[in-house]
Amino acid sequence: MGDLKQYGLVRAQERLRDQVGHALRAALIAGELRPGQVYSAPGLAGDLGVSATPVREAMLDLAREGLVEPVRNKGFRITEVSERDLDQYTELRTLIEVPTIGRVTRKATREQLERLRPIAEEIVSRAREHDLIGYLEADRRFHLALLALSGNERLVETVGDLRKRSRLYGLTGLDEAGKLVSSAEEHIELLDLMIAGDAPGAEACVRRHLGHVRSLWADADADADSEAGDGQA
Repeated sequence: MGDLKQYGLVRAQERLRDQVGHALRAALIAGELRPGQVYSAPGLAGDLGVSATPVREAMLDLAREGLVEPVRNKGFRITEVSERDLDQYTELRTLIEVPTIGRVTRKATREQLERLRPIAEEIVSRAREHDLIGYLEADRRFHLALLALSGNERLVETVGDLRKRSRLYGLTGLDEAGKLVSSAEEHIELLDLMIAGDAPGAEACVRRHLGHVRSLWADADADADSEAGDGQA
């Protein structure tokens, strides 16, 4: 396995468990940790330069999010997500987020929405900088903050969980293909439509955005399969 220490830069004020979790997420996104593979806590700890305990704790956090699963006496297996899984996650998010965005557009004030513009702009800048961890974090904050304006905390939790289960897949491929920036710019388009009070337009935009992201995942997977096939030929 590659050198994971590059993902383990930490700040003193953060708990070691959180630091390790951040490093493991980065390794997942970068493809250092592969779906279907089993990794031991001591082995990962050696790569990260920490003890095994915070690695186990961080992996249990990831297990609760559905990103890994414990394997008795061996360690943790990186969860494999099928095309069917991704389709179902996208369908659920569409059913929840599209009408919610319409309601938020009708009830939220201009001031509430404008407060989210710096985050929308950050998503674009992170995409342009190829900062995938920063992109994911800004993207999460933007979408969940918009949904939070509905006043339904359980709805926000549900979408947050769906995002955790699907958000890592295909991201590196999208970035390498130069498609991540265009997806990022859709957040600004959505915000502008909402500020203009165009509820149908905002609903159409978020529906297109979710469908666009899913199609980009599929394209990235197809490109990866094609490259694998070429390498075996």
